[in-house]
Amino acid sequence: MNASDGGDAWAGVDPDDAGAVVARALELHHPAIALASSFSMEDCILMDLLARRRKDARVFALDTGRLNPETYECAEAMGARCGLRVEWFFPQREPVEGLERGKGLFSFRESVENRRECCGIRKVEPLGRALAGLRAWITGLRRGQGVTRTDLRVVEPDAAHGGIAKISPLAGWTFDRVKAYVRDHKLPYNRLYDQGYTSIGCAPCTRALRPGEDERAGRWWWESPDHKECGLHLRPGP
Repeated sequence: MNASDGGDAWAGVDPDDAGAVVARALELHHPAIALASSFSMEDCILMDLLARRRKDARVFALDTGRLNPETYECAEAMGARCGLRVEWFFPQREPVEGLERGKGLFSFRESVENRRECCGIRKVEPLGRALAGLRAWITGLRRGQGVTRTDLRVVEPDAAHGGIAKISPLAGWTFDRVKAYVRDHKLPYNRLYDQGYTSIGCAPCTRALRPGEDERAGRWWWESPDHKECGLHLRPGP
């Protein structure tokens, strides 16, 4: 932590101690802070850490209309386990209908621009509504997830959303550490992980990994790794 991460408010917090990061984030920002959960293993860990500190901690999720059944099952199981209420946000009906009527059901596979258009409608716009009125949000991002996240900080201003604080308590964790926490604490998790998935988004845009591939190779596998962000996690330029 340093001055650019929020000044003295984070002094003394070990950035590798996810529980301490979550506790300080709640202390500073609750109730104007929420976890954005896609019910990845990382997000399940964060739900567990939140619930251990506040049962009224806020969690929201984006239902794009194209999630896997296993994701919904994990959402129900984690909500029951943690006792946290999940606030669901959906895309606006008219843009979804316009996209599918005008370009079909799989236009996102035709170009990066088309894929970003779909993500913008199904994810980015609902996220903007979910973050409205918040001072901070919590994510399950990690540096090891791909080349677009290697410089991720635990706490940083989110320029794409008015400069609110973006907090990633697991930024320095490895995937092995994530799996160990889930196992040791017997947390529910998305069963697609057992089929070789390591990053799970919309069903048509996600597949299991092949031998030797990196963690996010199963997301938008027809694109270059440099493009593998949907727009939810835009990073500042140099």
